[in-house]
Amino acid sequence: MALVLLHFVDLDPDLAALRPLGPFFALRTRPGGTAEPAAAPPTLARAYGRPAGREASRSAAPDVHGDPLAFRVRKVTRALRAPEDRIGASVAQQGLAARLWSVTLGCAVLYGSTPDLAPGLLCWDPDAAAPDDLWLTELRARPGDAATVAATVLDGHLEPLSAALRARHPVAPGLLRGNSGSALAGAARQLDLWARAHGRPDVAARARALTAELFTHPLLADTGTLLTDTGTSAGTAFRRRSCCLYYRLPGGGVCGDCCFTRPPRSSPRAPSG
Repeated sequence: MALVLLHFVDLDPDLAALRPLGPFFALRTRPGGTAEPAAAPPTLARAYGRPAGREASRSAAPDVHGDPLAFRVRKVTRALRAPEDRIGASVAQQGLAARLWSVTLGCAVLYGSTPDLAPGLLCWDPDAAAPDDLWLTELRARPGDAATVAATVLDGHLEPLSAALRARHPVAPGLLRGNSGSALAGAARQLDLWARAHGRPDVAARARALTAELFTHPLLADTGTLLTDTGTSAGTAFRRRSCCLYYRLPGGGVCGDCCFTRPPRSSPRAPSG
């Protein structure tokens, strides 16, 4: 077997290596730009916390600062014309999970280290279009091993995000964990495709190996099946064991990694994990 050498560099202030990978991977590290909101966006720590004042997630118009998470779910629900808020909650959670996995996995693979993405350091604009707009207020380097990546994304973000969503909406924990696994596999797949297209077998191999190790984590191990052929892009293929509910949208079908092969018949509550 040929030895694949990894060439790591230090984190640069703009995380410029992430930009060629696409908008889900790019991370702003300073304010500015034409899309900058008039008021400073809330941090993700604020989004995961309790609603401010008397703001309630079920109100007619949740406030972007009083309850940014409820605001985001309402925005996604309306944009998709979803018949239930829990569908909007699922799609919103998976979109944010995809951003967090992409940034962290991309840095771990390309730089060999990751930025500290503590919720208090990440500003988030819940009123922005997809992909979620994130701004890192301070750049601190951390290791790029699987344990650190899992602690950053799963423990630091997706677990408190899941708790916050479930406090507001009747969404199943298994569904949210499945979304997390699907988002990780999707980030790995995009990274693998970019690496192959640009002649970077070292990046492709590192992405597959790190992803496979992450899927041994207790919070991800039972979310689905990751194909482990490390010689091909099949190393990032994934079949989840739950459904994100996308099929329940008007005109929606099943996703490529769904546990269903065709949309289930309409029912009040289809299995969602």
